[in-house]
Amino acid sequence: MIDERFDAIVVGAGMAGNAAALTLARRGLKVLQLERGEYSGSKNVQGAILYSDMLEKLVPDFREDAPLERHLVEQRFWMMDDNSHTGLHYRSDDFNEERPNRYTIIRAQFDKWFSKKVQEAGATVLCETTVTELLQDARGKVIGVRTDRKNGQVAADVVVLAEGVSGLLGTRAGLRDRPPPDKVALAVKEMHFLPSETIEARFNLRGDEGAVIEAVGTISHGMTGMGFIYSNKESISLGIGCLVSDFEKSGETPYGLLEKFKQHPSVRPLIEGSEVKEYSAHLIPEGGYKAVPQLYGDGWVMVGDAAQLNNAIHREGSNLAMTSGRLAAEAIFQVKSRRDPMTKENLALYKKMLDDSFVMKDLKKYKDMPELLHIQSQNFFLTYPQLVSKAMSNFVRVDGTPKAEKEKKTFRSFIQARSWSGLFGDAFKLARAWR
Repeated sequence: MIDERFDAIVVGAGMAGNAAALTLARRGLKVLQLERGEYSGSKNVQGAILYSDMLEKLVPDFREDAPLERHLVEQRFWMMDDNSHTGLHYRSDDFNEERPNRYTIIRAQFDKWFSKKVQEAGATVLCETTVTELLQDARGKVIGVRTDRKNGQVAADVVVLAEGVSGLLGTRAGLRDRPPPDKVALAVKEMHFLPSETIEARFNLRGDEGAVIEAVGTISHGMTGMGFIYSNKESISLGIGCLVSDFEKSGETPYGLLEKFKQHPSVRPLIEGSEVKEYSAHLIPEGGYKAVPQLYGDGWVMVGDAAQLNNAIHREGSNLAMTSGRLAAEAIFQVKSRRDPMTKENLALYKKMLDDSFVMKDLKKYKDMPELLHIQSQNFFLTYPQLVSKAMSNFVRVDGTPKAEKEKKTFRSFIQARSWSGLFGDAFKLARAWR
């Protein structure tokens, strides 16, 4: 192992870890980044949407060589029952701009590219290296890490924990609690390969245009969760995820849900004839604002999924990860520039910078939503999708039944399922949690 001292050690090479290591190295700090995977991105799974604004702050010219799939011009939201979907569809030619706002990516490829930028900036990157323990002095200050390599102790002024949602290092060191099952989702994903012209025809796309479909409803069998379909150049990312606690309670399996999702009449034609070359699973933080742990302490800061920074309502994770990694690095640099010690009091600057950013402001806005969706999962993910589907069927079907009679039937179905008090209560709780 390297027998020297570093200004900072970054544990993890995902979006947050790479953002932190890149920013620190470019600021002239001596940085060691440790990744237990074979390479950066080897164990990363994501629905794979990249937000350009956050990456531009790190790599302004990323469009020149980053492995991007398609720029997104269309967003679809589906509310599904077993045989149909009711959708909200937004498409704009404005997204065919010179510097597109969103892209689909494949994480294994993208993270390799991101890691290369970190190395070019001067950081030392070691893969296939597991950090087994945080080193602490007698007062509890983090002073480095111990790895599984021979003579694997490495010292540093500060350690950036970008180790992912499970956060075993932080948990073992007593810096945070392990996230409970109702605050973590398990998502499974398949990559379905098709010719680019087939994907473009099925999604009504041209060239490098892309589309996203995000779906809720009976596909999750009453559990808190959602499905997704993202178009890449020559593949389709298709997956579904639900809270771990719901899987435990229901006895459902992630792969079973995925198989049923794939066979839905609205989904099956999109992937017909495809070749599946990848199946993967990943834990995602879903607790929101109230689940965010302590983010800094003596000699350490926490970023990305390890810090539970995920906006489940807007399906945003990578942008929060990159922003938190960048801000943590900026705070560390400022403390280092003042020649101040990496104490809890000084590293509180990171939390202040994060609070002033969109990250914590957005999470705070939806602080009550995760709990509401979990408590009301049977209604929001099962009852209402079925009711909406029946209402739409009544609306569009012409069968000689008077329209007034159809409307009464629709209203009665909602009242019978939820009652007037239930309907108003659900609307009130949803509006209050959305504020």
